Formats: sequence, C-alpha cells, structure tokens
Amino acid sequence: MCGIVGYIGSQNAADLIYEGLKRLEYRGYDSAGIAVLNDNKINLVRSVGKLKNLNEKLIRKPMPGVVGIGHTRWATHGEPSEKNAHPHLDCHDQIVIIHNGIVENYLELKTELINSGHTFRSETDSEVIVHLIEEAWQKRNQDSLISATGQALLRLEGAHAIIIQSVLVPDRILAVRIGNAGGIAIGKGENEMFLASDIPAILPHTRTIVFLESMEIAAIRQDGFSCYSLHGEPRSKEYFQIPWDPVSAARGHYSHFMQKEIYEQPLSLTDTLRNRLNLDHNEIVFKHFSFSMQELQKIQRIMIVACGTSYYAGLVGKYILESLSQIPVEVDYGSEFRYRNPLIGPETLVLALSQSGETVDTLAALEEAQKKKTPLAAIVNVPGSQISRICQGIIFMHAGPEIGVASTKAFTSTLVDLFLLGFYLGHQRGFLKPEMRKNLLQKLVRLPKIASDVLAKDAIYKELASQFYEASDFLFLGRGINYPIALEGAHKLKEISYIHAEGCPAGEMKHGINALIDRHLPVVAIATQEKLYQKMLSNIQQVKARDGIIIAIVSDDKGEVGQFADYCIEVPNLHPLLNPVLNIIPLQLLAYYVALKRGCDIDQPRNLAKSVTVE
Repeated sequence: MCGIVGYIGSQNAADLIYEGLKRLEYRGYDSAGIAVLNDNKINLVRSVGKLKNLNEKLIRKPMPGVVGIGHTRWATHGEPSEKNAHPHLDCHDQIVIIHNGIVENYLELKTELINSGHTFRSETDSEVIVHLIEEAWQKRNQDSLISATGQALLRLEGAHAIIIQSVLVPDRILAVRIGNAGGIAIGKGENEMFLASDIPAILPHTRTIVFLESMEIAAIRQDGFSCYSLHGEPRSKEYFQIPWDPVSAARGHYSHFMQKEIYEQPLSLTDTLRNRLNLDHNEIVFKHFSFSMQELQKIQRIMIVACGTSYYAGLVGKYILESLSQIPVEVDYGSEFRYRNPLIGPETLVLALSQSGETVDTLAALEEAQKKKTPLAAIVNVPGSQISRICQGIIFMHAGPEIGVASTKAFTSTLVDLFLLGFYLGHQRGFLKPEMRKNLLQKLVRLPKIASDVLAKDAIYKELASQFYEASDFLFLGRGINYPIALEGAHKLKEISYIHAEGCPAGEMKHGINALIDRHLPVVAIATQEKLYQKMLSNIQQVKARDGIIIAIVSDDKGEVGQFADYCIEVPNLHPLLNPVLNIIPLQLLAYYVALKRGCDIDQPRNLAKSVTVE
C-alpha cells in the first residue's frame, strides 16, 4: 500500500526521500508529500498524482534540511487531493506525521478532538493521529514526546505504521508500529539513519537493517536509535544484513520491472536451490526450518494460508506436498481463515506463503493459529519481515527484490520451495526412498536451465498479443496440478491488461463453462504430456466444437492436441511436480505482451499495490 521514507543525517533530506519514494512507486499511490525540518520550522510539499508532480514543486521551491519524512498515499478516507495527501501537521505546525493503516475508531476520536478545540485540515482518518499526539503532549506538560506519543497511540484501533517528526525534538524522528499495517525498516549508515516501509527504498544506502515489532516505538538519531514499548519499557533490537544489492532492485535495460523479473527466473530459481541440495546424500538442507524429527512426525495435516498469487502457489503446493510427503494438505485464503473457527491444533502445521512477509490477512491468519498453539512455518522472500519473525520454520525464497506489482519470480520460487519442503518432509518421515530422492533431485537441478530455454522463445507471445489484445474475455483451462496454473495465468492477465479472464478446471466445462464459448473467445489450455492428457484433449475438442480459439501449452511433442489447437506453445516435459514452474512462464509472457500492446501501466496496474498491508 502506501510508501514511507525517512532520513536523518548530513545530506539533503528531500533529495534522498524523493529517490526512496521513487523506488516504492510499485506499491501503488495517488498522492505524495515530503516534510523537512529546517531552522526550527517544518516545510511541507504535497501533490496529487505521480511523483513527477511532486518533483516539479521541489524544483520550483527546494527544501533544504537534513531531517525529513516522505509518503506516497493510496486513498482510503478522503479523495485523492493535496489537502488529503500526507504528511499531516498539528494545529501549531510543530508536529508532522505520515501514516500507513486505517484508524478504525477515527470518527469517535475526531469528534472528541474537535470538541477539545483542534482544527482539522483534511478529510483523512490519519490526521487524527497528529492531533492525538499534540493533545497528549500538551497534557503532559512537555514531559517527553516519546511518552506523549506512546500514550496517544495506545488509543488507536486498527493496525498502523506511523512516523513522527517535530520541532520539539529536532534531532530525531519517531517511528511506531502497531499491529500488522506493513513493516518499518530502520537502516544504519555512516553517521546517518534511514527509514522505509520497504527495503528497496533505502537499499542503495545501507544493507544493515532493523525491523520494528508491533507495539514498539523507536527514536532515531543521526548516530543510531533507541527502542521502547508504547508503555515506555526499553527494548533491545538486532540488525539484519540484507543480502540484496542495489543493482538487483534496478530495472536495467528492461522496459518494465515485470519484464525483468520474468527473465530473471532462471537466476531466482538457481538462488532458491543454492546451498540446499546435498547431491552426495540426496538430501535437502534447510537453515531456518527449526523443527525436530519428533515434531515433524507429529504433523498430521498441513494448512496453507496465503493471498492472491501466493494462494494459487499454495494450490499447486497441495499436489506437491501430498505427493511427496503423504500428508493431507488444505489451502485457505488468509482473508477468510480468521473469520471462521478453523479446526487446527498442535497436529496441524500452518504454512504461510507471502512474498513480502507483511501481508496483513496472512499475518492475521497466523495470529489466529498462534492462539490455538499450532506450529507455524512460512515461505517468504523478505528477510526480517514480520511473518519470518513469528514462525518457527522459515524457508526464504532468495528471489531477490520483486518490484512489479504482478508477482512472477516469487511465484515460481515459491513453487520450488514447496517442492523442497515436500521432499524434506517425505525424506524425514521415511516415505521417499533413496532411488526416488536421487531421481527427483536430478530433475530439479535441471530446472533453471530449462526455464531459460522456455524464456528464449518470446516471438510467439508478441504475435499472440497482436492477435488478441482487443479481446474482452479469456478462458484458461487446466486439470490436476495445472488447474491452479490456469488460475494464476488468468490472474496475471487481468491484473496488468484489465481484460476479464477466468481460470477453470477443464472437467467442469459441461457444468456451465461451455455457455461462454464462441468464436470470439480465446481459450488457453494447459495440455502438457501428463496422466490427464487424454482428458484434456477431450476438453479441447469440446471447445473446438463450439468454435472457440485454442491457445495450447503443450509438451515438446505436441501430440494430438496439435491437430486441434490454433496456436501451440511448446514447453519441455521435466517432471509432473516441476512442470507447473515451466508452464506458468508462457502465461506470464502472454499477459505481459498483451498489456504492453494495450498500453497499460504494467508495473503499477490501477487500483492494486504490491504489499497489501490494510484489510
């Protein structure tokens, strides 16, 4: 959702903050603003629309100063406008805040503050926060801005990430996290400190990062920081060394981050496998999956919780995990899991999937599982993220920063990590025998190279895009383990091209889907050479009988499908449990080139954000 950047040091704060906000554009936003403290005064600039509008104002009226905060906003309360953009000031222009989250009790608080004499300048719920701090500060007779802030923010309902700057304490910035409204990363430089809601914003300046937990407040100075609970108790924190480099977060020669991330998949898959395969003993080695043999033997069921693309990865993972580990698996949306009474307990492993590690609904699902004393594991991409800190077993994707809103390389890395986890559990529980393990690993090590071969043939996607970019609807069909790939293929297309697309199990065609098929409907059918091939062939014939247009994903040997398909995209047949990694790549490319042909904003599709940190 919204982006946060802060700086305190000796460099020009406005320049550094603007650069950081540019690196967070993928999060989605409709307005932006920067506040800089200089000569005991808070200078503020805000604008609507893209960051270039803010930059034009900064060029016309530079803001000197070495302490500042910046924000990109996605409207929740109040329309996108300059007055509703962050940062927000108190009544006396002495305190300024930026905020991610929703103040669920803001109407009650706003009425109380207005009755106390506070004047509001925006329609946002966020402005309540700065007036609460102002009120608490005045009532405590200027005792401490930290204690006043803690007292004020304990009154908020909901989840929040809040940054505070004030002329009252000009040598520091305060940062507060309450609940799971996205992370706050504090970065350490050479006699300078950085703040951000996402690591790529500050990655060019530091890789030494510490993360705030819920109900913590940090006072950041030029030479370091102090951390407390909102009640004032000191907290100790440890820095993480982030393994990403700034170049990996830059677009390079690619036209879009999404294009770059699609083509990075051979590398991201290699990095996902790196240091995890013991080919001498045909074993998987996990560094952070901290479950004992006894604990693994007790697991009777796995419950995967995830949202969006990660949910579709979880559906593929169900097939993989059940096949390799012989443990029953269920998959649930994080956003639905907590609103029922899930029947889980110590015998169930709850497995969270999240690229960011900060997805609010997935975090809420984990909190629900914690209440029932359920063991927690996660596959995440961001080291130090909230999900990675609360789970006992962690598998890091090692996919590197993923900037494009539509996930690509994190999806395929998740599939490989699910394969590794299934292999690991199957081995530890005695199901996978040595010869089977050897065969699986021989297939697995070939995966990055084969993915590279698939990516080398992109001419067909440009041709398909030119043929179908004006289509109003697409249908994606799959069976078995490829049914979730059909769902993800449809998801990618509608995310970035705004074409309505539906993914369906091909076996359900006669139960309603056939009503959609005519000569105007492109139908993408995943028909690789697997045990359901003949069934899929029958479904393709049903589409052709109704004049549908068939775009088939087929194995190198097109087989009988080639006789019926209007277009064939050939993908190597590696192994039934690994083929989904290869089968999704053509669908990613198809979505990309269709969106490109339609002139869509591929990296920042409308109404979407990369990290969903508000329910």
